[in-house]
Amino acid sequence: MSSAAIALTPPAPAKSPKKRAKSPRKKTGLTVSDLILKALSTSTQRGGVSLVALKKALKAGGYDVVKNNARILIAVKRLVTKKSLVQTKGSGASGSFKLNKKPPTPRKRKVVRKKKPKAKKVKRASVKKTAAAGATPAAKKSPKKRRKSKSPKKAKRPAAAKKPKKPKSPKKTKRRVSKTRSAAKK
Repeated sequence: MSSAAIALTPPAPAKSPKKRAKSPRKKTGLTVSDLILKALSTSTQRGGVSLVALKKALKAGGYDVVKNNARILIAVKRLVTKKSLVQTKGSGASGSFKLNKKPPTPRKRKVVRKKKPKAKKVKRASVKKTAAAGATPAAKKSPKKRRKSKSPKKAKRPAAAKKPKKPKSPKKTKRRVSKTRSAAKK
């Protein structure tokens, strides 16, 4: 009877592991493109700064160039397409770059205003004319316009479908009969 004395309690539900809420990363410092623009603004070279010299300047500023090499290349390409940088030599992310003296002007967006549909005006003049005519409506009827019979247009033929080219069969070689054999048979 010991089993009756022990009260069975339902098992506690298993606790699901707590999910950590993802906190957005806090940006510390400037972005790569800002660092590149800052490095290029301090340069005094007339022909622009090469990519290697740019990486050296970023490294001197405390930026990890080896770890973030791909970010540097992407940022340089993006700055060239945005016309913040001018590429003096090379193509892509290689070559020499300098700041654009004429900063790009932001495009003005055209504001499209929706036109309100105009209410259709009902012609009331036609109602007045028929009421005024009243007594002789048959006299004022306009003669029926005859339709001009149009000659039926010929249906356009669809462009001739190109027939698929058949593969050329190899040429059969004709047997050449020598003159001596043909003369011998006769």
